[in-house]
Amino acid sequence: MTTTDDLIAAARAVMPNAWAPYSRFKVGAAILTPSGTIHPGVNVENAAYPQGTCAEAGAIAAMVAAGETRIAALAVIADAPGPVAPCGGCRQKIAEFAGPDVPVTMANLAGATLTMTVAELLPGAFLPSDLPE
Repeated sequence: MTTTDDLIAAARAVMPNAWAPYSRFKVGAAILTPSGTIHPGVNVENAAYPQGTCAEAGAIAAMVAAGETRIAALAVIADAPGPVAPCGGCRQKIAEFAGPDVPVTMANLAGATLTMTVAELLPGAFLPSDLPE
């Protein structure tokens, strides 16, 4: 059974691979799917700001490329003073693939963590169910 510590470890393991030559702020993320598979991602910056990709978006892309579309849990980590939170755009991306009760664990390299649900991170999320049929 995959634990929150396993997800944080997976995110931390890929974080050094992030491409952050401009901000030097490397971020790692790891998504757990209902199948038990972990899909990691890192941020990838681009000189044409803001065309880079966040770590959470990279993990979502890896999950979808592997044929999965549901998030069971997610962890994100960076070398920050406190647990690093997903940006607003990533909160929306996460809500697209996760239910409101899915846990999102934010962490830093010093071991601080904070876990919130998707609904806590993005109250009033705009969802596919809000679109006309």
